[in-house]
Amino acid sequence: MADGEQLGRLLLIKLGDGATPEVFTNLCGLKDRSFDLSANTVDTTKPSCTNPGGPVQKTGRPGITSRTFSGSGTFVSSSIMKAFMGKVINTTVFNAQVVVPGLGTFEGPYFATNFTFDGGMEDDLQFNGTFEAAGELSFTAEA
Repeated sequence: MADGEQLGRLLLIKLGDGATPEVFTNLCGLKDRSFDLSANTVDTTKPSCTNPGGPVQKTGRPGITSRTFSGSGTFVSSSIMKAFMGKVINTTVFNAQVVVPGLGTFEGPYFATNFTFDGGMEDDLQFNGTFEAAGELSFTAEA
């Protein structure tokens, strides 16, 4: 690969085990994944006081930020996945790391906003999951 190019399969979500020190393990089976960094816009547009009939320039500032990871893949049954599914089933917050190759790691509390299983007659069991930040995240830039 050329300088700066990164493999998409290295975009990872790692699940924390809650221990001290916490150990993070990859969510196994991911085939497709995405990490959304977004913010709402707060409209600060005001007409000119000196020329109220003139053109109005739209202005704004950042509002609420959102950090959402979603992925899909083949469900892999393991003790780690069973413990994780307990958090999904009970809507429990868990610590996670989102590793963005070439950028760094976002770490903090997450919860599953959506988790779906599906499968065909002859296919492996598949899953789709969406995880949203449940609090402030720290960011550590890649060296």
